[in-house]
Amino acid sequence: MSGAGTPLRIDRLVTSGTFSLDGGTWDVDNNVWIVGNDEECVIIDPAHDSAAVEAAVAGRTVTAILLTHGHDDHIGAVGQVRGRVDAPVYLNREDWMLWERVFPGTEPDHAIADGDTFDVAGARLVALHTPGHSPGSMCFYLESEGTVFSGDTLFQGGPGATGRSFSDFPTIVESIRSRLLTLPADTVVRTGHGDPTTVGAEAPQLQEWIARGH
Repeated sequence: MSGAGTPLRIDRLVTSGTFSLDGGTWDVDNNVWIVGNDEECVIIDPAHDSAAVEAAVAGRTVTAILLTHGHDDHIGAVGQVRGRVDAPVYLNREDWMLWERVFPGTEPDHAIADGDTFDVAGARLVALHTPGHSPGSMCFYLESEGTVFSGDTLFQGGPGATGRSFSDFPTIVESIRSRLLTLPADTVVRTGHGDPTTVGAEAPQLQEWIARGH
């Protein structure tokens, strides 16, 4: 579904950098998702490389920068991206303490709550609160395109990591079970790292994840 103007599309940009928490640092590749048409778009998790993100936007009007959660690999470039594309930043308030670690003395422009909607290019993203990887983790469901942007909540092969501060395995399992695996089986899960999967591919593994504990 798309509104007036050019058709809706979903662009994927992969950027590289580091993730730091609890005294450790790891090299990571992140998926940056850009949803919109030739005129306007939203950016989901503009990670690491602000110049690459700006180039991918290609002069379009950015109506919102949506953050799935507050870990530094997902938000570290947001300060520069916000200035480059002149767009408001949205983050669930429960992750603002993670934002404070990266950008002391500043705040995102807006808090995201469960059920919030974001309209772009004739389509609508719905925010789903899916805590566990972090307290304020969010997914964004784009029903018209049969896809959900899962951040670090659900990956190909299992839940996001819960072995570090502010995370909890039973909580992420419940979030996935109740908010993501209830979506249609053919829903494409566009993840924060790595390759996409589908709800139908992941749902049968739920008990296996619970048994292994991660």
